[in-house]
Amino acid sequence: MKKKITLIIIGVVFATLVMTAVLFFTKRGQTDIIIDNTIPRITVTSAAFNDLGVIPVEHTGRGNDVSPPFELSGLMDNATSIAIIMDDLDVPWKSNFTHWVIWNIPASADISEGISQGAYVPELNGAIQGVAFGRNHYRGPMPPFGTHRYQFHIFVLDTMIDLDSSCGKGELLTAMQAHILQYGILTGWYPREDN
Repeated sequence: MKKKITLIIIGVVFATLVMTAVLFFTKRGQTDIIIDNTIPRITVTSAAFNDLGVIPVEHTGRGNDVSPPFELSGLMDNATSIAIIMDDLDVPWKSNFTHWVIWNIPASADISEGISQGAYVPELNGAIQGVAFGRNHYRGPMPPFGTHRYQFHIFVLDTMIDLDSSCGKGELLTAMQAHILQYGILTGWYPREDN
């Protein structure tokens, strides 16, 4: 009996430590994205999946965790850079759980898949990946249960953002506030495979 109680206590302590670690690594910058309706919208598509479609396993944590490609239609001529924030909308303990933040992508109508890991992205002229999900790189869908929706928020900016890679979603949203030229969104979903 004592052994069972000890195992239960150890299990509870372990679960508490895991949840504390998850919340610690994801707490910073976990804010809702509110966009002024006067900001022009840009159409965002992906060759990997349709809006409201299933995200292919290659772009998930159950596959190769490769960031998907994006195409932007109607990019303004005076665009300087692009930022992307990826949120999981269906984590019960945290609304808009952030999987990925990247900024200072040179303005382009095409963003290739497979952006490399690390804080600085050489193939994108030093674009910066901030901290999301405890890491400085794309972390694809890998829901612990159920089917989750994932939103890719695309911000077209009139400047480069002066933040270092230790920053997250909250700092990025604050830094971008007066610089958003266009905004677009692409939503995909991914089910836990044993649903």
